[in-house]
Amino acid sequence: MDKHELPFIQDMFEAIAHRYDFLNRALSLRQDMMWRNKLVQTLDVSNNENILDVASGTGDVALAINKQYPSVHIHCVDFSVNMLRFAYQKKMTSHHSNLFIACADAFELPYPTDYFHAATMAFGIRNIVKKQKLLHTLYQHLVPGGQLLILELTVPEMKVLQNLYLLYFKKLLPMIGRMVSKNSFAYDYLPDSVVSFPSSLAFSQMMNKAGFIEVKWLPMTSGICTLFFGRRPQLTR
Repeated sequence: MDKHELPFIQDMFEAIAHRYDFLNRALSLRQDMMWRNKLVQTLDVSNNENILDVASGTGDVALAINKQYPSVHIHCVDFSVNMLRFAYQKKMTSHHSNLFIACADAFELPYPTDYFHAATMAFGIRNIVKKQKLLHTLYQHLVPGGQLLILELTVPEMKVLQNLYLLYFKKLLPMIGRMVSKNSFAYDYLPDSVVSFPSSLAFSQMMNKAGFIEVKWLPMTSGICTLFFGRRPQLTR
C-alpha cells in the first residue's frame, strides 16, 4: 500500500469479511443491491472487453456485471485476502468463468496501462487517503474512451434528511454493527469515513483534474448513495 494510506483499513476488512454481505444488506435495507444494479445499467461495454473492479471485496459488483454482460472479462482487485475468498466462492458457485481475482494494491495494479474498457469501484474510495492519485492511476489503466464508474455512500444535501441520516449513521448503525459483528471499530469508523468524503461537486472536480471528461453524478435514495461517472477522452489526431 502507499505509505500515506491508513494501515488499519486492510486489517479491518480482513476481520469483517465473513459478515460483510449480511451487514451490507441489513444496514442499507437492501438498497445496496439497487445501487449496484444502477451502476451495471450505466455501463456501456461490448463483448470480450476487459473491465476492472477495484476494491472488489466479496465480488457483488463483478457478479452483477457478469450477469448482465456474460462475455466480458472482469478483473477483481482487492487488498483483503479474506474478502476475495468469498468472491472466489461466489465465482465457483455461480460458474462465472470470466471473473479473474487478484489480491493487489490499487496503486500498483498488476495490469498494463491502456488496458481496460471500464473500471468500477463500489464503496471503496472513501477509505483511500490519496484519492487524486488513485483516480490518476485508474485513468492510466483505461483505454481512450474508457469509462470510470464509482459508487459511494454520501451525505444527503437536504438538511432534514441530513439530520435523520446522521442520527442513524452515528448512533443506530454502530449499535447494530456491534450486536452483529465483533469488530465494533468498523462500524464506528464507517460514519466518520462517509461524513469526511468530499461533496459530490468536489469529488467530480477531482475526477476532472485526473483527466476525466463527461463527469456527472447521480444521487440515489435521497442522496445517501451517489454514482459518479467519467470517461477518458478519445485520442485526437
